[in-house]
Amino acid sequence: MAFRAFFGLLFGGLLPVDLVQALDLVPKASIPKPPPPKPEVKIEDGALQLLAMLQRESRILDFLMEDLSPYSDEQIGAAARDVQSNARDILTRHFAPGPVIDAVEGSAVQAPAGGALLAKFIGNVPATGQPKGGILRHKGWKANSAVMPKLSGKLDFSILAPAEIEVE
Repeated sequence: MAFRAFFGLLFGGLLPVDLVQALDLVPKASIPKPPPPKPEVKIEDGALQLLAMLQRESRILDFLMEDLSPYSDEQIGAAARDVQSNARDILTRHFAPGPVIDAVEGSAVQAPAGGALLAKFIGNVPATGQPKGGILRHKGWKANSAVMPKLSGKLDFSILAPAEIEVE
């Protein structure tokens, strides 16, 4: 049996079928392969992904990290207009933000039902008990959806934007 196994492997790359059965072996093809490991995606990867999208489409990091002191207000305003417009497009596309309270700021409103996280009371707030309403100073924001591209564990999410090198 040893010689048959040796020469079967040497010249054919396989053990003869009768030897496999006699030795009570399992052919390799029938052993299920374990699934490939899932890529490890951490919660902070999503935050870095969003920051990278804001940089890619609105250059928000370039704007925020730039020293603005040498520029005039008009130059800063022109740059801010483009950054704001492109960043708003990304937020609208991926989160569909909407107001928590859809009313005119400065008008009297009732506190929304649904919990203390929906409204923050400011001003002359009593020490005990929750106020029923007041004057709306800010509508608040809520995400009506959260649709992000699938994350791949193969990417380095710490790279928010690659360096750009022009070849001349």
